[in-house]
Amino acid sequence: MSKIGRMPIKIQSGVTVSLDNSKVVVKGTKGELNFIIPNDINVAIADDQIVVSQKNPNDVTKRALFGLTRASLANLLTGVNQGFEKKLELSGVGYRAQMQGSDLQLSLGFSHPVKIKAKPGINFSVADNVITVAGIDKMIVGEMAAEIRSIRPPEPYKGKGIKYVGEYIRRKAGKAAKAVGAAK
Repeated sequence: MSKIGRMPIKIQSGVTVSLDNSKVVVKGTKGELNFIIPNDINVAIADDQIVVSQKNPNDVTKRALFGLTRASLANLLTGVNQGFEKKLELSGVGYRAQMQGSDLQLSLGFSHPVKIKAKPGINFSVADNVITVAGIDKMIVGEMAAEIRSIRPPEPYKGKGIKYVGEYIRRKAGKAAKAVGAAK
């Protein structure tokens, strides 16, 4: 049995949770999200807590969904109450990010600027070459941040590219350093 799945989820004040057959609807100050409960997983709401349980704890395929369901429901509650954000940092000469309405325009050394449209529920902001991707759905925020990073991932020789704030890029020595070491 999953250790995460067994933990009850506390419902914060200002958040309402309703259960319709196999659909959980969560409403909060930032918006509304819903989640479809997988088969063989039970969800109960009582005493300002959500409790997730399994119908058959011996089924290996459903055991994997047990902890996932609990984590997804916890993320919904956090999202509608506080929201999620990911920060990306641009590093490189001439690399810039700017807003054009609700869209993001990136100058990354290509022959043309790259325009990125925000998915529904996602907001971009740019300050000092740091792009902030914010929204209430953790999965969509992470997908959007990964999509932006994949346009120009950081390279290991000079460190140029788009990286997450706080991400460590392992640096490599170039050809000149390799040739000096081989000459000995």
